[in-house]
Amino acid sequence: MSSAILSALSNNQQALSSQSSLTPAQLEQAHKAAVDFEGVTIGEMLQPMFDTVDMSDSMFGGGAGEKQFRDLQVQEMGKQIANSGGLGIANNVYRQLLAMQEQAQS
Repeated sequence: MSSAILSALSNNQQALSSQSSLTPAQLEQAHKAAVDFEGVTIGEMLQPMFDTVDMSDSMFGGGAGEKQFRDLQVQEMGKQIANSGGLGIANNVYRQLLAMQEQAQS
């Protein structure tokens, strides 16, 4: 993502946080949960792509080891994509989490 988009997302997150009556620890926990959710979602979206790729003919592909660790690789790829800006799912989830927590407190 470009630095302008990341800056806008950060400003949006700060605006949401400043309007909230939640503690900073709760805000951080909600943000982490939102990013983790996005990572899992991206991993699930990537999984079918990797299931259809035949790696047995490549130099380093194939075998029982690859089958065993492919799911872990895809999960980590999803986490890395989410941690580096993701698809924007985390921002919407974060807003919803804040709204639900605010509603639960009132």
